[in-house]
Amino acid sequence: MTVRLLTNIGRLWTGTDVCSNAAVLIHDDRIVWAGPASDLPQSVPGIIDDIVDVDHVENLGGGLVTPGLIDAHAHPVYAGNRWAELAMRTSGSSHSAIAAAGGGVNSTVTVTRGTDPWTLCNGVRERLRQWILAGTTTVEAKTGYHLTRDGELADIRMLRSLESEPSMPRIHATFLAAHILPPEYFGRRRDYIEAVRQWAGDAAVAGADSIDVYCDEGHFTAEEARILLLTGKRNGLKARMHACANERVGAAQVAAEVGCASADLLTQANDDDVKALAHAGVTATVCPGSALNSSRPAAPVRTMLDRGVTVALGTDHNPGQCGITSMPLVIGLAVAMYGLSVTEALRAATLGGAAALRVGDRGSLAPGMLADLVLWDADHEGAFAWAFGLRALRVWRGGVPVQP
Repeated sequence: MTVRLLTNIGRLWTGTDVCSNAAVLIHDDRIVWAGPASDLPQSVPGIIDDIVDVDHVENLGGGLVTPGLIDAHAHPVYAGNRWAELAMRTSGSSHSAIAAAGGGVNSTVTVTRGTDPWTLCNGVRERLRQWILAGTTTVEAKTGYHLTRDGELADIRMLRSLESEPSMPRIHATFLAAHILPPEYFGRRRDYIEAVRQWAGDAAVAGADSIDVYCDEGHFTAEEARILLLTGKRNGLKARMHACANERVGAAQVAAEVGCASADLLTQANDDDVKALAHAGVTATVCPGSALNSSRPAAPVRTMLDRGVTVALGTDHNPGQCGITSMPLVIGLAVAMYGLSVTEALRAATLGGAAALRVGDRGSLAPGMLADLVLWDADHEGAFAWAFGLRALRVWRGGVPVQP
């Protein structure tokens, strides 16, 4: 058993409160106590008899400490890149022209399928390392670039294996075989949907936490999404959905009807969609980086909050649109694009992310919570709105410092 004391915290943002001149006491991978240093208990029954006997004391130099950030929407499992496609898009090329040139999601599918597992795993490992060094201690990581049973299941197992390695973030693995119709199923749409339904149980056994469906024009319909999500739920997977990203095809209404943990992107969501999400208790995960890069309108985040919807933030890191791995940057963008206060954006990147993933053991610094913390290169949380990518000085996952 290890007891660690973090002292000389200039400002502690716990997720619910702020206190100055604070301290945090950690036992193994859990927080035992957090608050003003003047209130630090002399002993904690069952943990430590005298505070002077702690195993490790770390002086944090008067800096800002927050919970580890949570990225509630990311696509880190892929090979190759689509930078040439992005250049075409910025030059005004249409989706059809890009597809004719070999671009689009299926181009990543082709490259990912052709990449050996060792190389693919190393690439994903390096990406996930960028997340945790930037202060993100939990990443929702989607599959969706193999679109075969064996490839999707191998991706889930790889994510579970990577999570167990030192200095990796915690992983919430999401089964996204319903990303797009793969080329070999052209003209056999129903066959692919039935195949994905059959794979869902195997995905749960392999270690997936959730099932996701991309419900939009050119992807899957609302009715197809309903069938797939209900199948996933019957197999013990949490349901989540790419909803209202480009067109309103009824995705948000299905997310509410099915009881999704989260509906994501939501740039085209209207007031009826927001009402439905609020009524059903569905978390709204918004991704300002990809919305900005695609010239999509801003999701109606203020309306969501006013309606009582819990909001989470995600990078939407993916090979065809957004390369962000920095949740501090996402927080800054959320403040600028959605008119959120720094506190609202931070809450969305911590407690909001925990709500989107339906995990109750992280997102705040309170007794019993996982000891996932970040010391920032600042002495006030307002720096997130200034830096557009505030630097993490030190990161702890489960009370253990992450080595740079």
